[in-house]
Amino acid sequence: MSESAQPQLLHLVLGGELTDLEHVTFKDLDKVDIVGVFPNYATAYAAWKAKAQQTVDNAQMRYFIVHLHRLLDPDQDTKPRR
Repeated sequence: MSESAQPQLLHLVLGGELTDLEHVTFKDLDKVDIVGVFPNYATAYAAWKAKAQQTVDNAQMRYFIVHLHRLLDPDQDTKPRR
């Protein structure tokens, strides 16, 4: 990686209809919408917001941002230690 390049912090955006609003349990896993994988939080957030706004009329529909970089490298700490 070049010195000027930003680190790649992968994020996954996905969503679907939930069985209830108290839990994150999808009603039908075959219908989960995998929006995509994004290189940073800002682009993932933009994709999440667009999808969330498209489905605003369905109260059971939820979209999420998964921090893949934390799953791929759990020892990597993105926050400074105190």
